[in-house]
Amino acid sequence: MNAKLIAGLVLAGLLILFVLQNTAVVTIRFLLWDVAVSRALMIVLVLALGLALGWLLGSQHRRRGGRR
Repeated sequence: MNAKLIAGLVLAGLLILFVLQNTAVVTIRFLLWDVAVSRALMIVLVLALGLALGWLLGSQHRRRGGRR
């Protein structure tokens, strides 16, 4: 078997295990609205938001010339 395939299967298994262990519903309250989502979905959304912000800020930094 290919090493990339094995690594992918292990990561997929860990992701499934993570989702199964974090099925509790949490309520997010912000100003006037409440949203109820699973804990795993909330963690994944926050991770995606952090990655997107880091990518955007990193590209801004590179566009301005990197180091000052």
